[in-house]
Amino acid sequence: MTQHDFKAESLAQSKKLHGNIELNTKTPIKNEHDLSVFYTPGIGAVSSFLAKHPDQASEYTIKNNTVAVVSDGSAVLGLGNIGPFGALPVMEGKSALFKELGDLDAFPICLDTQDVDEIVAAVKHIAPVFAGINLEDIAAPNCFEIEKRLQQELDIPVIHDDQHATAIVVLAGLINALKVTSRDTKSSSVVLIGAGAAGNGVAKLLLAHGFKDIVAVDSKGIVSSNRQDLDPEKKNLALITNPQNIDGDLSRAVEGRDVLIGLSGRPDLVSAELVRSMKPNPIVFALGNPNPEILPDVATGAGAAVVATGRSDFPNQINNALVFPGMFKGVIKARLKRIDDGHKLLAAQALAGVVQAPTPNMIVPSVFDKLVVPAIVASLEQKL
Repeated sequence: MTQHDFKAESLAQSKKLHGNIELNTKTPIKNEHDLSVFYTPGIGAVSSFLAKHPDQASEYTIKNNTVAVVSDGSAVLGLGNIGPFGALPVMEGKSALFKELGDLDAFPICLDTQDVDEIVAAVKHIAPVFAGINLEDIAAPNCFEIEKRLQQELDIPVIHDDQHATAIVVLAGLINALKVTSRDTKSSSVVLIGAGAAGNGVAKLLLAHGFKDIVAVDSKGIVSSNRQDLDPEKKNLALITNPQNIDGDLSRAVEGRDVLIGLSGRPDLVSAELVRSMKPNPIVFALGNPNPEILPDVATGAGAAVVATGRSDFPNQINNALVFPGMFKGVIKARLKRIDDGHKLLAAQALAGVVQAPTPNMIVPSVFDKLVVPAIVASLEQKL
């Protein structure tokens, strides 16, 4: 069977369409009357009103339903630091998914700077137009400071998707994978391969859910308090994970674990031998995209009971698109200013619940399952 060349088709379609999103009006402007209502002189009344009542902008403008998808192009997919023009097609595609899946009006904002202060300032300056800010493909450690500062300084929700949407969908898949393998959250041990933005986000949410034994690994080995080369975020990660404070390489981290979650972006990093060193019937999430840390057939051949990847051509696609449309739709609908762990845990549980009878090849629903977005929105309403 010949594999379809999605890269060639994507290049051809993007050139043909000049991108895949556009702006449309909600009502036609066909005559002088329409022009007077929706532009001048009528629109001046709306402007005057909002100048005095800015807190009601969401009632009168597109701020009601808009998301800024912001990137500096420093960590795009598995392509690395390819800058704002390299990031633009990805942010555009994500904006299209916001519309198609969540009926939210999102717009790609690709900034020609990788300076933290300049990014924070730029986002703050454009914030009046938007109901939420989705930070995307910004490399660690800058992503942590940018998100923290914007959350403190803006009155709309700000999420770094690579951390939090990744964490939510991983937890949702893991909830169901534990059911399939008859495991318990508190007694299941986890190894995270990758200690950047995604690794931090996943570790923190798994701990909030109740996992007790998580070990993270970066390119230099196990993240432990004994290491002297850790940046501030990894130092914090070492404090909240690795309860036995073990040291060593990847093989030491993986041995005897129940769950392996690959977030490294390094193809074929995990061997069959490593999977065989885990506990019987382990769970393997190899989420490096487009090329996973281990291919599903290799992992299952080595004894893995449940295998997930980030790809659509294998079962169990762990995809952020399962999360961000419903998450933003829910928080915007509820007029939330912050998203906390409670919201994320509810979203993960709701997403897991869409799959009512999990199997080894079905632990998360399809991105196109019509129940996903309403389930997440309904879960967020529980916390109001």
